Amino acid sequence: MDPNTGAGPDGHGAPVGRRLVLGMLGLGAGAMAAAPWLQGKLETALGAVADKDPTGVTGLLPNGGGFRYYSVTSSVPHKDADSYRLTVDGLVDKPGAYRLAELRALPQTRLVRDVQCVTGWRVPETPFEGVRLSALLDAAGVRRGAKAVRFTCFDGAYSESLTLDQARRPDVLVTLKLRDEPLGHSHGGPVRLYVAPMYFYKSAKWLSGITVTDEVRPGYWEERGYDVDAWVGRSNGRDDDPTD
Repeated sequence: MDPNTGAGPDGHGAPVGRRLVLGMLGLGAGAMAAAPWLQGKLETALGAVADKDPTGVTGLLPNGGGFRYYSVTSSVPHKDADSYRLTVDGLVDKPGAYRLAELRALPQTRLVRDVQCVTGWRVPETPFEGVRLSALLDAAGVRRGAKAVRFTCFDGAYSESLTLDQARRPDVLVTLKLRDEPLGHSHGGPVRLYVAPMYFYKSAKWLSGITVTDEVRPGYWEERGYDVDAWVGRSNGRDDDPTD
C-alpha cells in the first residue's frame, strides 16, 4: 500500500499511527458494487481530488477501481518527459540518470498480479509494466560489499528499501504503465516501484532515486511500525493470500 496521509506545518506529512491506518479496514468493499463505467469515473474523480487534498481524507475513501490515494506530503509536484529524472547511484561503478524516454526504450516486462494493501483492500489481477530493477542494477555495476537498495521519491519525504536479493527478483519493476496505460500522477507516475510479492507500501510512488547501499535502511512506514520484510501473508500480523 501507499498508506500516507496529512500534512504538517513544514509541508511534510504528519505521521499517522498504525491503528489509524489499519482503521481504514472498516470502509470495506461494499462501496465497490457500482457499474464498471461508474467505477472508472469515480476513480478518476478521486484521483484528481486527492492531488489537491492536504488533509489526506480522500485516502480513506474506497473507489471503483479498488485503489485508494495516499500521500505523506501536502502536495506532490508533477513530472513529465521533460522534467523527470531517475538517478541510480551509491555503491555502483557507473552512476547515472535516466530520462523517461530512456526508460521506455529499455526492454519492458508485464506482470499481472493482485495488489494487496496492508490495511486490507485488494485489487485483483492488476497489470503493471516496466523495466526490471535488476536490469538497472546490472547496467550500473553493483560493487562488492553492496547489500541493499534504497529508494527515494520526488514528493521529498517517502522512502523504501529492499535487500539486494529482493531487488534482483524478476517480479520487482521500475513501473511505467498501470492497466496498460501510462502511469498517472495519482498512482505515483510517471514512474513508481512495484514489488509484486510484498504489501503495496513497498511499491514506492513518484520514484526518483535508486541508491545501492551496504545495509537495509528502514523506509518511511517501517520507521512507523511496519515490517521491513513485507511479504504478503507473512508479515505485519496478516494472513492474506500471497500475490506471487
